[in-house]
Amino acid sequence: MWPKTFAERLESWAQLRQKASTADAESALRQINSWWFQTPWRAYHLHWDDQAVWPDPWQLLSDNLYCPLARGLGIMYTIELLDRKDLQDSVLIEVGNDNLVLVNQKKYILNWDANSIVNIKPITQQILHSLTQGQIKQQIK
Repeated sequence: MWPKTFAERLESWAQLRQKASTADAESALRQINSWWFQTPWRAYHLHWDDQAVWPDPWQLLSDNLYCPLARGLGIMYTIELLDRKDLQDSVLIEVGNDNLVLVNQKKYILNWDANSIVNIKPITQQILHSLTQGQIKQQIK
């Protein structure tokens, strides 16, 4: 169940990061993906054209508005704040109508399905937008 208050969301997110920091990479990514799929869904909140003013992780949790792009951004923030050497190549991409997070040289795809993260189908569509993990550091203030 998604935490109702900002304080509860912060605490739950901290617990997620603590668990994910010590789990193996695949388990950590499953936990992160599953946690962010609990968010209340909204059709539109963020847009790629407004990337310069996207919320930082704490504002994202405070706003509590999660379109698929916002959920993907939250996944990226979570991975970045783990500061794990084995998860340093994440990229948030827009392909078709999806905003996906690719990790470990595209071995894992997050923000696609709540219960599956293993890439079983190559992405053949053109990537419309992308944000690397290096770039996400700029969003965290």
